[in-house]
Amino acid sequence: MINRLLVANRGEIARRVFATCRRLGIETVAVHSDADAGLPFVAEADHAVRLPGNAPADTYLRIDLVIEAARRSGADAVHPGYGFLSENAAFARAVVDAGLTWVGPPADAIEAMGDKVRAKEIAEKAGVPVLSAPSSPTEADLPLLVKASAGGGGRGMRVVRTLDRLEAEIEAARAEAESAFGDGTVFVEPYVEAGRHVEVQVVSDASGTTALGTRDCSVQRRHQKVVEEAPAPGLSAGTEAAMLEAAEHLADGIGYLGAGTVEFLHDPATDRFFFLEMNTRLQVEHPVTELVTGVDLVEAQLAVAEGRDREAVGWSASGHAIEVRLYAEDAAYVPQSGGLVTFDLPADGGFELLGRHGVRVDSGFASGDEVSTFYDAMLAKVMAWAPTREQAIRMLVAALKRARIHGVTTNRDQLVEILTDPVFVAGEMTTTWLEARPIPAESPGDSGPSDRATLVAGALMLAADDAARRTVQQGVPAAWRNVVSQPQRTTFEGHDPVEWWGTRDGFVVDGVTVLEVSPTHARLEVGGVTTETRGHISSDRPGAPRDVWVDGPRRSARLREVPRFTDPADAVASGSLLAPMPGTVVKVVAEAGAEVAAGDVVLVLEAMKMQHTVTAPYDGTVTEINVEPGTQVASGEVLAVVATQEAEGEA
Repeated sequence: MINRLLVANRGEIARRVFATCRRLGIETVAVHSDADAGLPFVAEADHAVRLPGNAPADTYLRIDLVIEAARRSGADAVHPGYGFLSENAAFARAVVDAGLTWVGPPADAIEAMGDKVRAKEIAEKAGVPVLSAPSSPTEADLPLLVKASAGGGGRGMRVVRTLDRLEAEIEAARAEAESAFGDGTVFVEPYVEAGRHVEVQVVSDASGTTALGTRDCSVQRRHQKVVEEAPAPGLSAGTEAAMLEAAEHLADGIGYLGAGTVEFLHDPATDRFFFLEMNTRLQVEHPVTELVTGVDLVEAQLAVAEGRDREAVGWSASGHAIEVRLYAEDAAYVPQSGGLVTFDLPADGGFELLGRHGVRVDSGFASGDEVSTFYDAMLAKVMAWAPTREQAIRMLVAALKRARIHGVTTNRDQLVEILTDPVFVAGEMTTTWLEARPIPAESPGDSGPSDRATLVAGALMLAADDAARRTVQQGVPAAWRNVVSQPQRTTFEGHDPVEWWGTRDGFVVDGVTVLEVSPTHARLEVGGVTTETRGHISSDRPGAPRDVWVDGPRRSARLREVPRFTDPADAVASGSLLAPMPGTVVKVVAEAGAEVAAGDVVLVLEAMKMQHTVTAPYDGTVTEINVEPGTQVASGEVLAVVATQEAEGEA
C-alpha cells in the first residue's frame, strides 16, 4: 500500500496527481527547482524538497537528486508524471532499487517502447502496421520526418522536404533531443502529409490490457498537440475496433503494466492506420478520456502499482470531450515569459471533474505567478464535456472567451479561432491543417464597432490611469483644456490613433458614448450596443510604453502604447538581431566579420525546451556578436548586428 507519494515532476501534472492522492488519503511530496518554488504545486504538496538550480538537466532530470529527495521526505512511492524522467528506464530501475514503489510500467517495457526504432520493430513483428523507413533516402521518398528516438512533445522533430536539408535537420533534431531528453538518437521515416493523429488509451495489469477508447490529436503545430478530443470523430467502427485490438495486443506483448498510450497515424484517404509510438506514461491529454469514461487514470495507475487489478477500470463511453492547451506564446508560436498578473479561467471543476457535464481546468499557474524560460510554455489545459461534440465545442469556446489573462501573451484567441473554424467543426482536421491554415488577424464574429470599442476602452483606461496618478490638480478632469484646439491622441502599435477629448463631464469620443471609465474598467455604447470591458495596465519600467490588457465581450487584446517621444536609449542600430524571447544562447554560428546571406543562421537560442534559430535578415556582414554560448538574454536584447554593404559604406 502506498502511503506517501513523491511526484518527480512539476506544474499541472504534479497538481493532477496530488488531487487524486488527496481523495485517496495518500500523502504527497513535491520536488521543485528554484524557479518553481512559488508555484501552486509546491504549496499543495504535504512535503516539498528543493532541487537546487533551474535548468532541467540540473533539477528534474537528476535521478540521484530525485531518489535522495524521496529518501529524505520518507516517500515510499514515486510517480513520474509526463516528460522529464517519465520514460527513462534507468530512473524506473533506480526507484525500484531504492526500495520504492514505481508508479509506472516495468523498466523493460519502457526500454522497449522508449527506443522508437526498436518499438517499430516490435510492433511490426506483432502484426501492427508501421511506416517503413528508407535505408537510403532519395527524392522519391520526400517528404521525410526526422524524429527523436527517446522523446516526445514535438521536440527533436523536423520535416525535410529537400535532400540538401536532411543532414542539417538531423543535426538540429539531435541537438534539441539531447537538450530535452539527454539522448540525441534520431531516426528518419516517411512523412504523411494529410494524416490524422489518433491514439488509444490503455490500462494493463497482470491479467491483461483494457483499451479505453480513442482520442484525436490531429490539431498540431510544430508537431506539438494543441487540441485533443475523445472519442476520435469520424472513424469507421471497423477501423476503431482494429486500433483498440492492436493497442491491446501490443501492450500485452511487452508485459505492460499501468496506464499508457499507443499512437497511430490514420490516413483518411485509404482508411489505413500505422503505428507511430507507445508512450509509457500518462499523456498530457488524458483528461478527455477521463471525462468520457469517468475513469480516474491516476487512480488506475496507483491501483496497478499496488498490485491490484484493473477491475476498478470499469468504463463505458458517454458524450464527447475536447481539450485545448493554453500556451504562453504569441501569434507566431514564439514562447513568452513574465508575470501572470491575472489568471482567471472559468470552470465547473478542476482536476477531480470526471465524466459529467462541465468545464474542467488543469493548471500549473495562478494569478501572480512567474512564467519562466526554463520549462514548457503550457499554462493550463481547458476542457469541456457535453453530450455531443457540437455542444462541447460551444461550451469550450464560451469558457475561453470568459477567461481573464493579463501579463503574458497567450494563444487563447487562436484557440477560439481553431475551435470555430468550419474544418474543425466538421471534424476534418489533419496533422498539417493548422500550420497550413492562415490565422485570421481578428477573432471570429468581430466587427468594426467591436474593434473600435476595444481600442477606445484601452485609450481611455490609460487616460484614467494618468489622471489617477496625478499629484496636483486632482480635481481637474483628465485632459481638460479651457480652449480646445484639437483632440488628444492615443496610439497603439499596429492601429490608427484614437482621438478623444477631456471635458468637465468626462471623456468624449466621436461615435462612442462613454458611460463609465476607470484604469481597470470601461463601459461604452457603440452603435446602440453597450459593452463592458475590463482591463489591466502594465509597463516594463517607469516611463516605458505601457501595455493595456483589454477583455471585451467578443475578444481580448494586448495593446502596446506608442509613446509620443522616443527615448534615444531605446534606439537600436539598423540590422540588429533582437532576442525574440528570453532564453539561453546555445550556439553562435557566425563570427564578427563573416559574410552572411539572407536566412543564414547567426545563432541559436533555447527557451522553454525548444531551440529557435536567429537568422540574417538580408545579405551582409556580421559587424557585432554580443553574446556567447551560455549567455542568458532578455526579450528584445541585441544579440548581433548584420550590416548591408550600403550601410557599411555609409559608416
